[in-house]
Amino acid sequence: MSDKLAWGLISTGRISGTFAKGLVDSKTGYLLAVGSRSQESADKFGDEFNVPRRYGSYEALLADPGVQAVYISTPHPMHAEWAVKSAEAGKHILCEKPLTLNFAQAMAVIDAVKQNDVFLMEAFMYRCSAQTAKLSELIRDKAIGDVKIIQATFSFHAGFNPEGRLFKNALGGGGILDVGCYAVSMARMVAGANSGKPFIEPIDVKGFGHLGETGVDEYTSAVMLFPGDIIAQVSTGVALNQENAVRIFGSAGNIYVPSPWFGGEAGKPGKIVVNKGGQSEEILVEAYANQYTIEADIVAKSIKDRQAPPPAMTWDDSLGNMKACDRWRKSIGLTYEIEKPDANFPTIDGRPLKARSGNNMQYGKLAGLDKPVSRLVIGTVGGADLPFASIMFDEFFRCGGNCFDTAYIYGTSDATLGQWIKNRGIREQVVILAKGGHTPHCNPEAITRQLLESLERMQTDYVDIYIMHRDNPEIPVGEFIDVLNEHQRAGRIRAFGGSNWRLERVQAANEYAASKGLNGFSTVNNNFSLARMIRPPWDGCIASSDAESRAWLEKTQLPLMSWSSTGRGFFVRGDRNDDRTDQGLLDWYSDDNFDRLDRARELAKKKGVEAINIAMAWVLCQPFPTFALFGPANLDEMRISLRSLDIQLTPEEMKWLDRG
Repeated sequence: MSDKLAWGLISTGRISGTFAKGLVDSKTGYLLAVGSRSQESADKFGDEFNVPRRYGSYEALLADPGVQAVYISTPHPMHAEWAVKSAEAGKHILCEKPLTLNFAQAMAVIDAVKQNDVFLMEAFMYRCSAQTAKLSELIRDKAIGDVKIIQATFSFHAGFNPEGRLFKNALGGGGILDVGCYAVSMARMVAGANSGKPFIEPIDVKGFGHLGETGVDEYTSAVMLFPGDIIAQVSTGVALNQENAVRIFGSAGNIYVPSPWFGGEAGKPGKIVVNKGGQSEEILVEAYANQYTIEADIVAKSIKDRQAPPPAMTWDDSLGNMKACDRWRKSIGLTYEIEKPDANFPTIDGRPLKARSGNNMQYGKLAGLDKPVSRLVIGTVGGADLPFASIMFDEFFRCGGNCFDTAYIYGTSDATLGQWIKNRGIREQVVILAKGGHTPHCNPEAITRQLLESLERMQTDYVDIYIMHRDNPEIPVGEFIDVLNEHQRAGRIRAFGGSNWRLERVQAANEYAASKGLNGFSTVNNNFSLARMIRPPWDGCIASSDAESRAWLEKTQLPLMSWSSTGRGFFVRGDRNDDRTDQGLLDWYSDDNFDRLDRARELAKKKGVEAINIAMAWVLCQPFPTFALFGPANLDEMRISLRSLDIQLTPEEMKWLDRG
């Protein structure tokens, strides 16, 4: 047995029994252990399937050093927690579809397998079949010309049981996540194969559906638009029988797959019908075993690569599929209770949130604030929902980050941040950087009104740092200082400053404060970046990266909290400097900035990092206190950015990066 993969099963449900039967015929693996939530259930399953080791908890199974790989088949909402815990235990993972409840959790699971260097595959067994491989090959070879329309359906009629997993909201019930995800994955694969790729993502997803009395989708259909004007019609349901087939219409013919999800096993070849030029060809595809045996064998053969090759589900494929399913759910108004804005959305591993020991976070201080402030400050702009924000904020906090940037004009940002803090019970462990008073509401009265509203949104009595989002030169600085000191005395704010304020106005404000025995600005929140802002991306934006501003900051030692510390992502781009078409970066395109980019790339190569790390380090290594605000789009970007903290640039390197 030593040359075979030793499997453990997490859960004793019906599908685990099906997989156990598949392992009997596997030449690459065998069933060693089963874990359940009760010893009785584990023993009963073990007796039925002749499992040597039976555990009354999933934790006990993961603690077994003999188990090398696990098959997770719990209800959908439990997939993420046990996938992460399996990765932390060093187990390779085959996780039933859907990988998680939503895209945010899927991102976190894939991050966990990367950090722990284990295998992961989402268990769409049909993607492992010879029939699916043949279908993909036919599309790539243009057997029916260019694909135009894809029709994919997986639906059935189950008896209504409000407490059963198919209909219960708390168990992630409904058709989309149970079997509609098959149709989505098929459409993405076929559309991709038409372009010679394993899969591609839809440009748009629009669905309609019926939500039953338990609040889940009982039947629903969606139209997906792909690049090249390929249209996919996908349909699913748990309360409606439909034709479970795939039809693909191309410029020169069509393909019909009568059994796309279960077609092809030993002794029962899969069938693909190709209609072209008035002729019909029936292609039979043989298989050496059933799909679950083949699935297990693909896992064993792909362990060393940590992912299986297409058409099996790769990590990016799973992420794309979850995102498309999220869009389908959103289109029909299906949000699970645990995902709603006021829900207590859990940590990915189900454990209380705490910072990891040994992280590389650095901290600074602001006058008036008795907490240390992480030198990387994560932004909350972008309208992220609670699940995605929770995943990102949790990981930032685990990495030592404690400062969160929000603003009145960011829409739901305040409320989402506040709900996350409430859910985690960590108000005194975090630093809230809140902003208000954006033009045209930049006056003392508006600041007061917006601050009070933001506090209510965030469900807190105070913010740690309050920043005026814009300046209003028509109002004397003393009026701003007076109102901010009033709120400080009332305990609503601890420290304050200004964003997009000219430094001469900041100096005047602090001089007024000193003359009146009041507190002045503890920080300025202007743009500061190795890349020079060529023009303001919005009216009223002010940068302080010029030599004169840097000299003032060095002299005063007033802490700078830099927004767009990497030039809105200017340092995250391909190697071509002649491509200046990205509309979001036009405000940073100039020959001198591209020279800085080249120098950052050169130094990054020497130091074994990326250009963005050099750009962030340039901000952090100034001869005055700095904090870098950043807005990672995903966990990968966050981890890359955190590496910037480990880079110490010399004065010579700092000067060379800026001026050459």
